[in-house]
Amino acid sequence: MRKLKLLKTMLGLSVALLLTGCGSEAGSKNVQGSGNAEGDPANLGEQLNYTITGIEPGAGTTELARNTLEEYENLKGWELIESSTAGMLSSLDKAINNEEPIIITGWTPHWMFVNYDLKYLEDPKGTFGGIENINTIVRKGFEEDMPDAYKIVDRFYWEPKDMEEVMFAAQDISFEEAAKNWVEKNQDKVAEWTEGTEKVDGKEIELVSTPWDTERASGNVMKTILEQQGYKVTLTPVDPVIMFQAIASGEGDVSVAPWLPATHASFYEQYKDDIIDLGENLIGAKIGMVVPKYMDIDSIEDIPPIE
Repeated sequence: MRKLKLLKTMLGLSVALLLTGCGSEAGSKNVQGSGNAEGDPANLGEQLNYTITGIEPGAGTTELARNTLEEYENLKGWELIESSTAGMLSSLDKAINNEEPIIITGWTPHWMFVNYDLKYLEDPKGTFGGIENINTIVRKGFEEDMPDAYKIVDRFYWEPKDMEEVMFAAQDISFEEAAKNWVEKNQDKVAEWTEGTEKVDGKEIELVSTPWDTERASGNVMKTILEQQGYKVTLTPVDPVIMFQAIASGEGDVSVAPWLPATHASFYEQYKDDIIDLGENLIGAKIGMVVPKYMDIDSIEDIPPIE
């Protein structure tokens, strides 16, 4: 019943994601652009039509970007274009191929930083929150119901370079295949997470995630590991608020996707009393405004105000 209720809860959102392209981070491997964008920084606003290229409206990144536009005086009147991650990556690819200026909302780990020469703009006001962690959360009662699975997800910890390896490989193959390849290649690390646990025979686990490449990587790696231990795992990508709701209500068992302390802070504060936070599974994530390195600006404060 819990699985059925979860799938019904996600159905409407899944349709919306398909219609808007939210769940697809399309992009092609690319020869990095070089040289300098034409025009000086003073004309940057006009060249960009005073817009920042963002992603989905439901993303924590988008919420932080909106707050940034409000906090910086020089950004008054600038507009955040909310579309999809795939749309943002397509705009970035086009701008770099033409050596044109662009400002995006970006994050690491992400293959875009492997594929392109990019830099974060300094954020003197700290509106994007600095260095982020990605945490593991579980429903109340999960430890009692599935103690061995609980041990595995509690021990799960990897580095940004591990996540980027899966994400980059998944540009040519499926995330499921990329995750399986990573697990096979990193059996020593996986053995540390599964040590002392017993295999089961088909116990069902609802793994809830978000529809971005970072979480496709971690979600499929965790799915692969749990399935090797005999669990039957359903991996469901949803909007961040739905992810927290699912774990808090008990309709989902586990998520390895929450970005804290800033990106998903509002959702975490709302549901923290109804979930179990197992702490970080990755340290060193980051969100901010990102530009190609050929652009002659280094800080959010360098973005010219509207005259």
